[in-house]
Amino acid sequence: MSGFDMSNPAFKSWAQNAARLVAVASGREPADLVIRGGRVVNVHSREVLDGWQVAVADGRFAYVGPDAGHCVGDGTQVIEAEGRYLIPGLCDAHMHIESGMLTPAEFAAAVIPHGTTSMFTDPHEIANVLGLRGVKLMHDEALMQPVNIFTQMPSCAPSAPGLETTGHEITPEDVAEAMAWPGIVGLGEMMNFPGVAAGDPKMLAEIGATQEAGKTVGGHYAAPDLGAPFHAYAAGGPADDHEGTSEADAIARVRQGMRAMLRLGSAWYDVEKQITAVTDKGLDPRNFILCTDDCHSGTLVNDGHMNRVVRHAIACGCDPLVALQMATINTATHFGLERELGSIAPGRRADVILTSDLATLPIEHVIARGQTVAEGGQIRVDCPHLDWPNDVRTTVKLGKQLAAADFEIPAPDGAKRVTAKVIGVVENQAPTEALTADLAVTAGRVEAQGAVAQIALVERHRGTGGVTNGFVSGFGYGPGMAIASTVAHDSHHMIVVGTDRAMMAAAANRLGEVGGGVTVWKDGAELALVELPIAGLMSDRPAAEVAARADAMVAAMGQCGCTLNNAYMQHSLLALVVIPALRISDLGLVDVTKFELTDLIEPNT
Repeated sequence: MSGFDMSNPAFKSWAQNAARLVAVASGREPADLVIRGGRVVNVHSREVLDGWQVAVADGRFAYVGPDAGHCVGDGTQVIEAEGRYLIPGLCDAHMHIESGMLTPAEFAAAVIPHGTTSMFTDPHEIANVLGLRGVKLMHDEALMQPVNIFTQMPSCAPSAPGLETTGHEITPEDVAEAMAWPGIVGLGEMMNFPGVAAGDPKMLAEIGATQEAGKTVGGHYAAPDLGAPFHAYAAGGPADDHEGTSEADAIARVRQGMRAMLRLGSAWYDVEKQITAVTDKGLDPRNFILCTDDCHSGTLVNDGHMNRVVRHAIACGCDPLVALQMATINTATHFGLERELGSIAPGRRADVILTSDLATLPIEHVIARGQTVAEGGQIRVDCPHLDWPNDVRTTVKLGKQLAAADFEIPAPDGAKRVTAKVIGVVENQAPTEALTADLAVTAGRVEAQGAVAQIALVERHRGTGGVTNGFVSGFGYGPGMAIASTVAHDSHHMIVVGTDRAMMAAAANRLGEVGGGVTVWKDGAELALVELPIAGLMSDRPAAEVAARADAMVAAMGQCGCTLNNAYMQHSLLALVVIPALRISDLGLVDVTKFELTDLIEPNT
């Protein structure tokens, strides 16, 4: 794994470059770059080495020590750190590029100025739409970037077989094939945790193919039960988990030899409640890793990426050096890349950030593979684009023009009122609540009222014209509105939420017209549109442009009455049938606590 740079075949491995590194470190040849006058943060020893200097040759650290003067020659570039800290480039251990609404190139362009130089990405969103071909397209564009983007082969498409229908499926044969690709670092999050715990042969075959290839198996255990099912899941092979939401969750993972991944995404605030396992309980921090999981473009442009997560961990009481370990060397070690990246040490890729403060972490100068890639928050390199095929831009197939009648929910014969199951949104968390509501019946149709809105899952992969209807609460929407999105984790059909059936139809038809994205409607007019033509998930427009449209979309949700933090992320997860408690799919309403379909209307008692 550490011998070949999977992101750029022209970039020499440590072994291929050893003679030059030795010559530079000994002073026999000049370095390409020397950084002096700073304070090196050593994440191996967890200390700050004041006055230490670094020398870089062919994109790798050659010398790290008290004085690199012997490495300076006529052609050596010298950067004066002026007392600033030198920290390793930040690593995101678990993330989905598609959640940024951006292609890999534009995602890289957005996060490089924030100091992210290594990403471990799971493109299971596009896998659900386009299968292995979509994964290969993401993987290929990732390899073109000036920073390190490693791909985890998606494991679960569908994420819950029998409870949803995806555009394509991922098979154990697909996983075995992908393990031979350059840039594949492991298996993406194994979301079918009931399948693993039950010994499902397909899931165990995917894990086995990854382990046989000597690569890392990503985990996803989203149940609160830490008894026998959790232990069975751990025995199946997943090496990490990012679904913990409490201190007990984090402790349970590391006690089983897993790494606890603590996430801070656009809507997931799971660091604060788990990091106490380190700050209060004193557990070994080397088994804890920081990640983002899902960040939309607005967060990336306005708030940051892994720098935001590290700052947050520090604000939660974590020692800055420990927080930096959790975002650098811990990640590299987890993926078997400790000798390749994640630290400022000889032979490693020369990914380094200059910052004037370890707590507030301003990202002032970013170097990746020995080249300046960002300064003062501005990117200084090109991020090359793949030529995405035309058919990848036409994946939204509704099969018909939708009408208000498609969103009607019939009541049982003769019913005047019904008790309906309602998906309850929980602010800043992935899990939902399983609620009920007493709803009125008008002309044989069940009507949403008060805090309860309608939700629909519109099939969009095969043009079946299918619509599954249900109820949701927690957004706070007022009358006459609808929001539709073709980002609908994980099967990525279309989710429509609204308080007006005509507006729901208009929003759905609009996305069929533009080829995917997010649209908000109110009182007969479109308030906002984010076009995501690539697989209905991503745009290849610049991040700032997409972020501006996303911000307008969030503002439009506010105009419709929504006050939740990053409510769009909550919206996009309402079909995620592997996280409790209640979700919607193309097959019906799903009780995730039981992993079975359930009736929308409760029978009369």
